[in-house]
Amino acid sequence: MKYLLFLCALPLAAQSTYLAVTTASTQFRQAAISPDGQRTAYVETLRNPDSSDSRKSMVFVTTKDGTPKRITPGSASAKCQDKDVAWSPDSRQLAFLSDCGSPRQLQLYVANLATGKVRKATSLRGYLQLPKWSPAGTEIAVLFTENATRNAGPTEAGVKDAGVVEEVIREQRLTIVDTNTGAVRQLSPADTYVYEYDWSPEGARIVYTAAKGSGDNNWWIAQLYEISAATGEVKHLYKPERQIAVPRWSKDGKQIAFISGLMSDEGSTGGDIYTLPADGGAARDVTPGIAASPSSVHWQPDGRILFAETVDGSSAIVLLNPKSGENETLWRGDETLRARDDETLSVSEDGKSIAAIRSSWSQPYEVWAGPLNDWRPVTHANAALKPAWGKTEKLHWMSEGQRVQGWLMYPVDYQPGRKYGLIVSVHGGPAAAKKPAWPSWFDFSALSAEGFFVLCPNPRGSFGSGEKFTSGNVKDFGFGDLRDIMAGVAQAEHDFPIDENRLGIGGWSYGGYMTMWAVTQTHRFKAAVAGAGIANWQSYYGENLIDQWMIPYFGASVYDDPGIYARSSPITYIKTVETPTLIVVGDADEECPAPQSYEFWHALKTRRVKTQLVVYPGEGHRFHKPADQKDVLARTIAWFRDNLQ
Repeated sequence: MKYLLFLCALPLAAQSTYLAVTTASTQFRQAAISPDGQRTAYVETLRNPDSSDSRKSMVFVTTKDGTPKRITPGSASAKCQDKDVAWSPDSRQLAFLSDCGSPRQLQLYVANLATGKVRKATSLRGYLQLPKWSPAGTEIAVLFTENATRNAGPTEAGVKDAGVVEEVIREQRLTIVDTNTGAVRQLSPADTYVYEYDWSPEGARIVYTAAKGSGDNNWWIAQLYEISAATGEVKHLYKPERQIAVPRWSKDGKQIAFISGLMSDEGSTGGDIYTLPADGGAARDVTPGIAASPSSVHWQPDGRILFAETVDGSSAIVLLNPKSGENETLWRGDETLRARDDETLSVSEDGKSIAAIRSSWSQPYEVWAGPLNDWRPVTHANAALKPAWGKTEKLHWMSEGQRVQGWLMYPVDYQPGRKYGLIVSVHGGPAAAKKPAWPSWFDFSALSAEGFFVLCPNPRGSFGSGEKFTSGNVKDFGFGDLRDIMAGVAQAEHDFPIDENRLGIGGWSYGGYMTMWAVTQTHRFKAAVAGAGIANWQSYYGENLIDQWMIPYFGASVYDDPGIYARSSPITYIKTVETPTLIVVGDADEECPAPQSYEFWHALKTRRVKTQLVVYPGEGHRFHKPADQKDVLARTIAWFRDNLQ
């Protein structure tokens, strides 16, 4: 089949204004407070919106007076991928990964912050991530995939098959680097893929989540293990009922805390907090019935747990007594927090100071740090930027007895008495949530500048309202969640001046699926944009490389219960579609493979429904090329503008 491929940019005034704000924004990938709480390290992405790859980045550390100082193994002008910072226990050294000395091959480096000297600690071939110092400061653990041909994770671009196709499994293993001698030893078993881990406070043991087989696919069936840092002896600790993430030792080494729940994507964490006796015993849910979704856990010296959560579409920081279940919200904001891929917050050793990257629709990304009751911005890179979109309100509505939350963004230059079109933006996941954040790529905030309201619902299946709500679309994919969305549309139409004849819908991943699904279930939408969507769950099961995530949602494999997959497939109802639909996808997407987009496009084309398919070469589920990101945005704006006149 011939690719329908267009990579030109479209000249739109609103796009230019929006891009001038969003691409000027400096991005931050990590914020880490030192164990003594005195300094902050952070990773800043280089501003180069026209480059072919957006992954170049730099490491900075604040000096005692708050001035940032770059830490790099290269020259001051070197453009490298520096990432994954880790403080030594005494706060005097910083470990990080960099490809400065070997382009596109990360190595572990250690910086002495007193002398400024940076030394190379490894000469490995493969992919490294997530370094962590041992409590004694004599070793650094790192996750290492030997001879890996790409970055870890299912959102990265896949490697195309050729010839005889066989499953190639390269395990990500716990690897220990001696900081004195430079000796490297792979610790965890060769047949096991390790996802997350934490050193015990005495440094003799490491707790980790892992599974055998393909790393991209088996995160959803990972279990909890303990391994001796000296001998490599493994002890199985816990098999969760659902997914498991962020294992953390208590300060006294007697307990392990972790989050377990229904999670649809690796790295998108939510569920209940559990504690497990380190020496054996039953796991205990210490947040039963919580109307929120915890995303990180940090033990305090007094045995309490500081955790971050998604709650009602917002972020909060909570202090929990795991024995009594009593908790206190210490901070809450309509914004997004992120410290690292496996952490929402970075917390000092005494539990009194924190660091995180903060962002909202009115506040661009900046690193903040300090005592929780007085944390302040560490960076001011985006201080001059102002929103190019309208104001936003939190909404609530009832749907089948459930209270559902969402966000409504106003059109720029909103005028009471005038009617406006509405675009529904469905988030990915579904186990995720739309929270306020400075827009990045494939964000429908740009449509506010085009004169549309933008509704961002968090329907059943989302984080932020507890595990029962997150599980609300199990064995009901597309049905109840769409009813929640449509109830939100009805509420918005009732409360705001919305033209019911100018409704659109779009999204990426789960949002792309829900877009394809919505246009088969209703004619309310007059335009749609489906990014990396899923048209046919039955064919998808055999095409994607992460089928393990589907069983908790559908209850069985497609081979055991094909009917439930067909029931939720847009292709089953394709004859009902009338909505003009733009379809975009990366040709190396492993999570939502391009054939799904082809299948939907082919069906619409055959049915003579207005459609266009755009395939981006070399892109995975998450696009990295700024030029492609801008092109998707330009096409999205043009499609809604042209079809919602």
